[in-house]
Amino acid sequence: MMAPLAVVVITSLTPVGATASGFSLPDRLAFANYQAAWSQGNFLLAFANSTFVALAVTAAQIFTSALAGYALARLKFRGRQALLLLVLATLVIPFQLLVIPIFLILKWGHLLNTYSSLILPSAASGFGIYLLRQFFSTIPVELEQAASLDGANRLQILWRIVLPLSRPALVTLFLFTFIGEWNDLFKPLIFTTRPELRTVQLALAEFQEQFTNSWQLMMAAVGIATVPIVVLFLLGQKQFIQGVANTGIKE
Repeated sequence: MMAPLAVVVITSLTPVGATASGFSLPDRLAFANYQAAWSQGNFLLAFANSTFVALAVTAAQIFTSALAGYALARLKFRGRQALLLLVLATLVIPFQLLVIPIFLILKWGHLLNTYSSLILPSAASGFGIYLLRQFFSTIPVELEQAASLDGANRLQILWRIVLPLSRPALVTLFLFTFIGEWNDLFKPLIFTTRPELRTVQLALAEFQEQFTNSWQLMMAAVGIATVPIVVLFLLGQKQFIQGVANTGIKE
């Protein structure tokens, strides 16, 4: 797993025109490659767009997944299991199969070439609903009953009791969603054509077309696009591991 990352780092630090020698660092580190890739690829706007879209989609998924997951975990209603199976069934349907109807809906709503076309198609997630539903099921129901006796309604119980106890699962969903949206090339490529809406991955693809013969600048651009999600994962890895390990386990 680390070998490709090592190749990216070593190649990006190799002076332009020189040849990278395996896994050994060059005699002179060319940090200027990163500055050149940043300026020539115009990544500032792409970073701003990707950050905005990823945060908006992540917030929407956490909101919808929390409400739906809590309903499936705690509320008793007819067809709950069938609805849960339907949510799980959405996980086996590739997004690419739905792109034509989604494209038509966005076109009818005059949402193509807007931020909405990048956010709304991913505003809800079957994975997020199932993940939070499983974690909510591990929280002792007695805590909610005590809050109910104190006069709290369902939304207050969810906001003040359940969500604070579900931080590991929320961080896990945040990381999965943010990283997935940050690395997404398909939606920006299909739903947008305006240069001011291009994201990091779209900018990286355009950069690759322009600098195919300069592997040093290309790997520097890859490093620029990779650093934010690596830092984000390192900051949230403790909660992420705890969330994955505890999901679906009842005491």
